[in-house]
Amino acid sequence: MAAKGNVLVIDDVPARAEALARTVSAAGYATTVVTDVNGAHINLGTDSEFDAVLCELELRGVSWKEARRVLREMDAQVPAIMFSDELDAQRMMTALHLGASDFFVRPVEDVDALVKSIERCVRQRDLRRELRESRQRLEAANNELRATVKVLEQDQQAGRQVQLRMLPATPLVLEDYVLSHTVIPSLYLSGDFTDYFTVGDNFVTFFMADVSGHGSSSAFTTVLLKNLFARKRSDYLRLRDDTVLSPVAMLKHANKELLGLAVGKFATMVVGLLDTDKNTLRYSIAGHLPQPVLVSHSGARYLRGEGSAVGITEDALYEEHLIDLPGSFMLALFSDGILEILPPKNLIEKEKYFLEVFEQTSESPEQLATRLGLDRVETAPDDIAALFISKRG
Repeated sequence: MAAKGNVLVIDDVPARAEALARTVSAAGYATTVVTDVNGAHINLGTDSEFDAVLCELELRGVSWKEARRVLREMDAQVPAIMFSDELDAQRMMTALHLGASDFFVRPVEDVDALVKSIERCVRQRDLRRELRESRQRLEAANNELRATVKVLEQDQQAGRQVQLRMLPATPLVLEDYVLSHTVIPSLYLSGDFTDYFTVGDNFVTFFMADVSGHGSSSAFTTVLLKNLFARKRSDYLRLRDDTVLSPVAMLKHANKELLGLAVGKFATMVVGLLDTDKNTLRYSIAGHLPQPVLVSHSGARYLRGEGSAVGITEDALYEEHLIDLPGSFMLALFSDGILEILPPKNLIEKEKYFLEVFEQTSESPEQLATRLGLDRVETAPDDIAALFISKRG
């Protein structure tokens, strides 16, 4: 039968030590007896083999003041029970200062009480071991988690660099027209994306997309949208397929591709076609907020439009609008992350405030971004993307 635990008996009177050891052994514990405490090398630290120490208080040649210092340096973890021939306050205080779990006066008349005290010491020792092992496991898990997070951060940073390279040149100057953008991710990767490119001699196709969620899966969805528009531009150049010139047609294709992806992602979008020859804008909106803002000498206004987000339902319907643009204007598109950093509390007040900022600051995209606080955003609560299209008369 396995021993209930390992007990160390310390007493410089051999006969007394052996008698106590026999009592402890009879209770089912393995015992080790030390009679020369000054000559023995005893380990009572965390990795000690002992579960309890039964120690005589009146040991010859032992300074308990010095012993306390040694025990602190050793980081003693083994519970101790102290013994004495006399019961007085001074001896009990000495035992208490040494960290004793219990104190007995010889002769020990209540052996059951001693055995129960040893049992408590063993349980305490077991709990300390379990706590230490739990801490070690937790530390190992934390180290592994930190290493995993570091790898993920490196992957995210690499993905961020790839995503930045996917963005169009900024600014893009086309005679009187200037297109520019900015993207502020809430993490490393962004689910908000914008793109613009020339098609033929006098068209510019552009879009703003706000993909649901955050992180890698949302960023990958922006790659799909980027690829879709690039393919349709290539189809126009090679096959004279004019799908890329139709905002509604592009939204339908985006809707089909996101549904086909089957990962539960959807996106609000604005797709536009700028005709630099006629100075007109053809656009469609797919559930996107805030709606595009057109700023001119006559003030600032939202470009209205309805339609559900892409990637939700197969039978989604989209409207297409055609407007003549002013001789001088600025068109601004934002993802809804901009609404998170605006001062007002509710959506209606935020949209009103948003429009007021445009009316008060319309000299340049840079001034507008400063007024909205984009230059002061370090960690966005949500991804923020902005696209500006300007024409100076």
